[in-house]
Amino acid sequence: MELEVRHLRVLCAIADAGSLHKAARELGMAQPSLSTQLRRIERLLGGRLFTRDRTGSRPTPLGHIVVSRARPLVAELTALVTETRAAAARAAGGPRLRIGATASRALPGWLSRLRARVPAVEPSLQMDVSASALLRQVAEGRLDLAFVHEVEGSPLRVPDGLCLRVLVEREPQFVTLAADHPAAAGREVRLADLAQDRWMVDATVDGEWDGVCRVLRAAGIEPDLLHGDYLTAYFLAAIGEVVTVSQPTALPPRSDLVIRPLQGDPIGVRLLLAARTADELNLGVAELEEAYWEAARQAPAYQEWLARRGAGRTAPTLRAVGA
Repeated sequence: MELEVRHLRVLCAIADAGSLHKAARELGMAQPSLSTQLRRIERLLGGRLFTRDRTGSRPTPLGHIVVSRARPLVAELTALVTETRAAAARAAGGPRLRIGATASRALPGWLSRLRARVPAVEPSLQMDVSASALLRQVAEGRLDLAFVHEVEGSPLRVPDGLCLRVLVEREPQFVTLAADHPAAAGREVRLADLAQDRWMVDATVDGEWDGVCRVLRAAGIEPDLLHGDYLTAYFLAAIGEVVTVSQPTALPPRSDLVIRPLQGDPIGVRLLLAARTADELNLGVAELEEAYWEAARQAPAYQEWLARRGAGRTAPTLRAVGA
């Protein structure tokens, strides 16, 4: 075994987190796997790097030396990768940052920020309703980044070796319904008030159909679901034919529709940014985070929901999959 940059990242993560449990969660590893990797690194370097007890993990004197030397190396490598990719993009004279995404109101702000801050790197965008398909394209090298959502209870099939950064751990999903629907009068909508309604859901969106069915059945409601795209769902919702799931950042597309939170937030998704390496994630994550929270501030229903819960912008968490 030779010491690699990924091992230095592991040591820095443990030192920053203060415990193997927290570091494993941030790196997307099982704690036993992280412990095994740490022992291998310690054997390679010839001494213990961290003391471990019930209060956490702290660097030993040797650990302090190694971590202090590792930090600038990791930072320099990150900078090298970023600068090299920018130079390659300039030399190629064409699009360099290939982005895939499921639907999100954060996308326009993300792209405009990328163009403003990294003018030499022109982003290209590919949309797909299937998050799993986008992740496969990243793993195969056909995309550089993918911004996707994972429906709660329906884990995505993440190819081995991909790195994920969690933008929002749990984003509540709202409901779109006719403005004159009786349930629209309240600040939140109870699922029980929609027991007689049909839902229109796009079954091609990974996990969405199963997720809605699961939530309705848990509420004692036998699902009456129609398959359709969300543009059609909006037209039908406006005349009271259906209700449909909405992202909280969405704005009502018509004056005869409203968007409301569901009481108890029974439907949730996790927002993820995926790349092949942790360095590639750094090419656009700050801009995406800013764009997402800008979209959140522009959505009245979501802004009110965040204010009621004392929630707001939180830093994303790095999670390397298959490391």
